[in-house]
Amino acid sequence: MLWTILIIILVLWLLGLLGGIAGNLIHILLVVALVVLIVRLVQGRGRL
Repeated sequence: MLWTILIIILVLWLLGLLGGIAGNLIHILLVVALVVLIVRLVQGRGRL
């Protein structure tokens, strides 16, 4: 589930970056994607 969210956020970030939508605020999506990735990695290591 988190991988799907991560991919969707990254695609939205890339589209926003290429389309020039929302100016610098589009980089917040990249930060959110990185947070989701970190959470996913931490949860994955805890289950081992």
